[in-house]
Amino acid sequence: MFEAIQGLAIWTPLGVPAFLFVITLVVFFHELGHFGVARACGVKVDIFSVGFGKEIFGWNDSKGTRWRLSWIPVGGYVKFAGDANAASMPDARAAEAMSASERSGVLFFKPLWQRAAVAAAGPIANFILAIVLLTGLNLFYGHNVLQPVIGSVVKGSPAEAAGIKAGDRVAAIDGSTITDFEELPQIISVSGGQTLTISLLRAGQPVSVQVAPKSAKIRDVLGDMSTSMVIGVRQSTDPKYWTHQNYGLGGAFVAACTRSWDIGKTTIQGIGQMFRGYASADQFRGPLGIMKMTRQVAVFGFLALLNLTAVLSVSIGLANLFPIPLLDGGHLLYYACEAVLGRPLGERAQDVGFRLGLALVLGLMLLTTWNDLVRLNLF
Repeated sequence: MFEAIQGLAIWTPLGVPAFLFVITLVVFFHELGHFGVARACGVKVDIFSVGFGKEIFGWNDSKGTRWRLSWIPVGGYVKFAGDANAASMPDARAAEAMSASERSGVLFFKPLWQRAAVAAAGPIANFILAIVLLTGLNLFYGHNVLQPVIGSVVKGSPAEAAGIKAGDRVAAIDGSTITDFEELPQIISVSGGQTLTISLLRAGQPVSVQVAPKSAKIRDVLGDMSTSMVIGVRQSTDPKYWTHQNYGLGGAFVAACTRSWDIGKTTIQGIGQMFRGYASADQFRGPLGIMKMTRQVAVFGFLALLNLTAVLSVSIGLANLFPIPLLDGGHLLYYACEAVLGRPLGERAQDVGFRLGLALVLGLMLLTTWNDLVRLNLF
């Protein structure tokens, strides 16, 4: 416990501003997506809040929207006219008492496609933010590529059993071409332990091996322990295998789109493996874990922090698309049901869905908070 308190004291001076910068930027653009499309559709916005809880400060714009910064900086919301709460659940009773002019600015009375567009705009804004940040980083810094050459093989590992040797160059895994060593752990970690066909070049000659990854406790790049699938190979430390790639605007944009897609794909694959029992849920991070991570990354400088912001923006945008009531994906699920049925779901069905969604979100928060506390050595 003393070590955790001491670590908190060390973390605070750099960790607090780094965390507030990252989370505020990601949340602001997410909510700005909802806000911008809603305004374009003629929806009246009552509140635009970054953070939850009591307001720290705020102001009203010319169209009556209250812009506010609140005390709990782990999210945010846009409250539209006619909403019963910050989760954008419609207030049916209040809607019935509205005049025709009042209804014109209420999301509940807008065409289905406009409501769906408003719900999807937040996650889309997160994806756009990530692509913009990564494009800028690619233009400014370029990209360091580590050639996929095996530096060493762990004794007794699946890689050793399969015959992989130091100096082998990985050409492909299950038919997917490998050009960067960083791609190896990304693919292996979501393999679920299923046997992989790894194509190698050994002294210029093609070699193919079958490797079954195993689950192991490993230390990630930030120094945290987590459970992941591994085969037991390490990268080469020879500097000749490092190359630097510079980009023009087009190349930087394409690389940013590809990176964003890979982040999302790997996230979905990882979650799928967890549900199937092939991966551990200890990889999930909550607010405390993100706070710790921003401090660790901020040490490497502002560009590293922008890169983390892009990664989190993709992850948060993707998470909000999950079909869970309370999240944007839950609203899209309701709208899909409405499109099929030809009418909105009943108030009772929506209320039950909201409660189930709240239970799922709270359960996930408890899980991630527990993982964070374990990483902080509090348990």
